[in-house]
Amino acid sequence: MGNDVDKELSKKYCPRFAQIAVKMKYVTPEQVQLALAEQLDDNLENRSHRLIGRILLDKGWMKPEHIEIVLNELFKQDRDCQ
Repeated sequence: MGNDVDKELSKKYCPRFAQIAVKMKYVTPEQVQLALAEQLDDNLENRSHRLIGRILLDKGWMKPEHIEIVLNELFKQDRDCQ
């Protein structure tokens, strides 16, 4: 049973897109906070949900090639977290 709990916790705390993007220095924590606020505002106003990467790209804060690198790292880490 302990293993199941640990597995679930590790899934919950695996690095997410924005954390990886900040760690790789593609964006700043402040830019992520603004993007998260925009995402939340979109959701509260019943506008289409946008992923953080899309918002960061739309703002011009990330380049498409950086998003691809972060996604590759995210998928790699997600596999390691399972």
